Parts: sequence; structure tokens; C-alpha cells
Amino acid sequence: MLTVHAAPLVLPVGATAVAQGAVAVDGDRIVAVGPYDEVVAAHPAARVRQWPGVLTPGLRQWHAVWLLTRCYHPDPREADQLGDRPLWGEAFERLAGEMDAARRAGSVRRGLQQMLRHGTTHLAGRFHDPVVRTAVYRAGLTEVSAVAAPGILVGEPSLDPFAEGHDLPGSVHGPLVVGGRADLAVFDVPDEDALCAAGAGACIATVLGGRLVYRRR
Repeated sequence: MLTVHAAPLVLPVGATAVAQGAVAVDGDRIVAVGPYDEVVAAHPAARVRQWPGVLTPGLRQWHAVWLLTRCYHPDPREADQLGDRPLWGEAFERLAGEMDAARRAGSVRRGLQQMLRHGTTHLAGRFHDPVVRTAVYRAGLTEVSAVAAPGILVGEPSLDPFAEGHDLPGSVHGPLVVGGRADLAVFDVPDEDALCAAGAGACIATVLGGRLVYRRR
């Protein structure tokens, strides 16, 4: 279905920001990027989704391998005991010895869900573990090279791609371009500076290959 995603500010990255902008999506491809009035006029039969804030390309998670293989993402039913943040280091090692395949697969799925909630559409690195590879494939996220990673994570692993990418160009998978895959993220902030300050926790929607896979509101 042809869909127009509209927002007060579209940040294509690599091109001029578009106030009162829109991105038209047909299937899994972007077919137009520009001012809302022009995009809607060119696609009058499209369904329109109006979003607050800013619309950007989907984000790239630089440390996906660590987050999915060296962290445990607690089940909500474990929150009283384990909290709701990824466990890594010694806490992960203690759990790893008692973790069966089903529990580990659940952790990977929850980690991917959390990434989608942070506007992530691309994962840097290659996943050789069959459990992780299967979960990534089913979720529909794209694996990309980690060669250009900005550095080695030395602090606590973060689900926020801005923790390593720092600014918008360093955190997105690439620009929004006509013909490109429709991987988008929407953040409830007024502009790019506010987005970089708030981080990906401000995400309210993620579109993955044209599919709305996460929506906060």
C-alpha cells in the first residue's frame, strides 16, 4: 500500500531539511521525499500518517553483536529480580551458565524489539550464531559492515545508537533517497539539535522496509 509519512520536519541527511515534509513509500521503497503538499498532490490515493516531531532515516546500531550475544535482556516478568536494562559483564556471565536455548532466544528477541523501539533498522556486524541470525532475519533488520564503526565500546552497552554515532549523520544507516529502502524513524523532538541531545529514546515510530514495526502512540 502506498503510504505518505508526514512530519513537521523531515531530516533526509545529506540533503536540505524539509519543513512540513513528507516521505512517500510504496511497498518497501521510497518513491518521494519533499514538501508535504507536493508529495500528497503527486500521490492522491496514498494513506497518510501524520507524525509529530522529526522524521529521519532509520538508525544504525554499531554494537549490535555485543548487545545480542554478550548481554541478557530480561523478560518483564524478571524485572523485580533483574531490572529492565540489559545485563552484561559479570552479571551476564553468571546468567549464561544457567541459560537454556529457549531463554537465550527470548533474550535475543527482546533485544531486537528494544532496538526497534530506539529507531534502529540496521545492525553493524555479522552474526554467526544461528539463534541470533534467525532472530535478526525474522525481525527484518539489515546487517551492515562494522568496518566504519566510530570506535570500540568501552562503557556500558547502550541501545541508543547516538551513544556511539554522536550526531545524526553518524547514527543513521544512510540518507533518505528515492529508490532506497523505506527504513524510517520518527522522534518526538522539534529539531536535529534536540534529537542529538535527547537520543533515540525519543523514538515514537519505526518503519522497517515500509512496515510500521513500532509505534509508541
